[in-house]
Amino acid sequence: MQLSVVVPTLDGREQLARTLEALSAHVPEAEVIVVNGPSTDGTTGMVRDRADVDVLVEVADRTVTAARNAGIEQATGDVVAIVDQGLSVTEEWYDSLVAEFEDADVVSGPVHEQLRGGMTTEEVESDALAGREITYFNGGNVAFSRQALDALDGFDEYLEIGSARDGAHRLAAMDFAVSWVPGMGVAREVGADGGGPGTDPGWKYRSLAYRLVKNYGVRPRVAARLLAHAGRDALGSLRDVARGDDTPSGWLGTGRTVITGLAYGSKDGIWARLLDRSERRNPYGRSARSARAVAVYDRREH
Repeated sequence: MQLSVVVPTLDGREQLARTLEALSAHVPEAEVIVVNGPSTDGTTGMVRDRADVDVLVEVADRTVTAARNAGIEQATGDVVAIVDQGLSVTEEWYDSLVAEFEDADVVSGPVHEQLRGGMTTEEVESDALAGREITYFNGGNVAFSRQALDALDGFDEYLEIGSARDGAHRLAAMDFAVSWVPGMGVAREVGADGGGPGTDPGWKYRSLAYRLVKNYGVRPRVAARLLAHAGRDALGSLRDVARGDDTPSGWLGTGRTVITGLAYGSKDGIWARLLDRSERRNPYGRSARSARAVAVYDRREH
């Protein structure tokens, strides 16, 4: 197995260094590709000084979705993994990945976070919708066979958030097997969140509506699921108002933002479904753009 590891980064020089050190220690034979968004913290110089990075790709787009696709473009391995900045692969990560690929097309695992009172870890999350059994994967700790990755055409770049969950729905539609392996875990230090921005409710619901409508069309079960998500959040926000943690005007403003997100996401999901009628459902995928990279520094050429 030839493994390529794509590491997207944005203004996370110290977090990235920890990720690269862990890869160098535990997966030294892997092809490592760093995709750097428009960072302003000296990431480019740090990466170019390291001998354990094979390719540095500079991109202008700030979204992790585009960065992942840009890295996939450069990967030559028959298995391509994605590990987010700030996450450190563990000693058993590679062996767990290799063993599971005997039966699976996509392998993912948990993030372990050390806290003062102990350690937290993620559990596998699954779902069922319209006759599909969906196993969600961790977008910051996942490995794809080349066949599955090409069938997906990478990630949908319409989605600023939620592209991994969208990918899980599309993999289920194409009958690719997704496996969740506890041994393929990655560690994150307390507070090392990778530098990512918080999720605003507008994009949260725009993403949710888009990926459900795009993948399943306009149907009662999709509408019911969207309303259920919005209803649970609305009740939670009302409790915040009752406790004095929010104001009624703030609650109403958030509600308008959620409704707008649902409307835009549903509209754009219908259009995306029309643009790509195949099971892949990815009109804004890897092949949709010819030039994501501003610059590429490739040590493999030397």
